[in-house]
Amino acid sequence: MVTVTGTENLMMASTLAEGITVIENAAQEPEIIDLANFLRSMGANIVGDGTNTIEIEGKKRLTSTAHNIISDRIEAGTYMCAVAACGGDVYIKNIDSSYMGMTLQKLNECGGKITEDKKGIRVKFSGKPKPVNFQTAPFPGFPTDMQAQFMAVNSIAEGTSIIKECIFENRFMHVQEMLRLGAKISVRGGTAFVTGVDFLKAAGVMATDLRASASLVIVAMTAVGFSIIDRIYHLDRGYEQMDKKLNSLGADIERIKD
Repeated sequence: MVTVTGTENLMMASTLAEGITVIENAAQEPEIIDLANFLRSMGANIVGDGTNTIEIEGKKRLTSTAHNIISDRIEAGTYMCAVAACGGDVYIKNIDSSYMGMTLQKLNECGGKITEDKKGIRVKFSGKPKPVNFQTAPFPGFPTDMQAQFMAVNSIAEGTSIIKECIFENRFMHVQEMLRLGAKISVRGGTAFVTGVDFLKAAGVMATDLRASASLVIVAMTAVGFSIIDRIYHLDRGYEQMDKKLNSLGADIERIKD
């Protein structure tokens, strides 16, 4: 299987390894290219990043550098899904659409109006979203890290959708928690069938992983009443002050202690 972290670890190790290293079946995500740019600015000799074969000639040492990392396309996509589920008109700054892959395409299919300029992307949704079908795949396919968030959107969409998870096993653990809120979802193997409902009802739910926790925040914002999401330490691994950012857009989220 293609692996982003595996590719990145091999790239970093190879920069100081003796001789030429060839990484085949390499990941092609934007983060791979960004890492290669960072390593090149330190003196590394890397070619092929962004393709499935990367070649690296090892050096004896690297130098210090300064580098601005690219924006987080999954965090941006998560907030876009929140707009799709709840409705609204939100401008997300410092995000490049070329990094977003199929996320923007599927948001368009959901009925959103998406425009961009040099500084960011504007996402506008009015009314209920339309359901979208997809299957996860390595970049430039649909990212597995956006699967749960789009399931949240589909759970209140007008119609039925089919979601196929092809990257990670056991990545439908958020389904059981969404069912507690009144979602209509059934799972057969690696495929989930989601039928949108008119509204969800608040409940107590438990976050099982990083992206699952983000999806539960989205469905909870659409639900009637107050929901409690437990084990949010998963959420804090990938989102900085998500509650404050969403509250600035009109959400009603409070972080509480046990």
